[in-house]
Amino acid sequence: MGFFDRLKAGLAKTRERLLSAIPWGGNPEEVLEELETALLAADVGLRATEELLEALRASGRKDLKEAVKEKLVQMLEPEERRATLRRLGFKPQTPKAVEPKGHVVMVVGVNGVGKTTTVAKLGHYYRNLGKKVLLGAGDTFRAAGSAQLVEWAERLGLPVIQGQEGADPAALAFDAATARRARGYDLLLLDTAGRLHTKGGLMEELKKVKRAIHKADPGEPGEVWLVLDAVTGQNGLEQAKRFHEAVGLTGVIVTKLDGTAKGGVVVQVVEALKVPVRFIGVGEGPEDLQPFDPEAFVEALLEA
Repeated sequence: MGFFDRLKAGLAKTRERLLSAIPWGGNPEEVLEELETALLAADVGLRATEELLEALRASGRKDLKEAVKEKLVQMLEPEERRATLRRLGFKPQTPKAVEPKGHVVMVVGVNGVGKTTTVAKLGHYYRNLGKKVLLGAGDTFRAAGSAQLVEWAERLGLPVIQGQEGADPAALAFDAATARRARGYDLLLLDTAGRLHTKGGLMEELKKVKRAIHKADPGEPGEVWLVLDAVTGQNGLEQAKRFHEAVGLTGVIVTKLDGTAKGGVVVQVVEALKVPVRFIGVGEGPEDLQPFDPEAFVEALLEA
């Protein structure tokens, strides 16, 4: 199954919620009313939904489905980048590779969002792009976290830096960043312990981890990516805001889109934070973590 087919299958629950509720060929105002209800139910969010409806009413367009697609894509990614991709010949079925800034990607998120699994899948993705990848098992709070990443690393044939259970996560981050430089790896993907965004002490420790990376490798981490579980829906936005305030997110990875009808949370996160979605997860396998392409996402969301 190709990328677009996996994406479309993964968004089936959200798409069904949207398409079954909207009489696209009916009276325009009736369509907009039903669209509003459907978008809110899919967790697109009140602010983003109002922006979308206002733009549609102002446009006066009759082809509402196509107008919705265009506006959603515009909300998910700036026109300049989309125009560049079109000039380069990239299509929704062949998303452009995500090239991280710098050499260290720090991956953060609350407990249970699939963060450790996502780090392993990112390693698989970048190794397949020809990069020399090192994983860092920074979840030292629980033995299962480190063991899970080591198991994935062995399965995928990727090297991993790990420490003892209960070790200082900042110290491990320092060692992993130092090892990346010394051994000449292109990229370090650092897992961090899942932490509640409401716990100030734990968020301070996350800042310490980021400082430790910078101390070992000035200028790094080049990226800080938040893993967000789509199933959490509306609550995910509050998580994203807190992590953004603490460590300065440069991207979001949305997982478990195949397990929810609330895939619209992707729109809400981008609209609220002005931080791009880098990858989306639509299944359990390594190949089911895919670069996020707004045009492909919207097409899969609104086409039966």
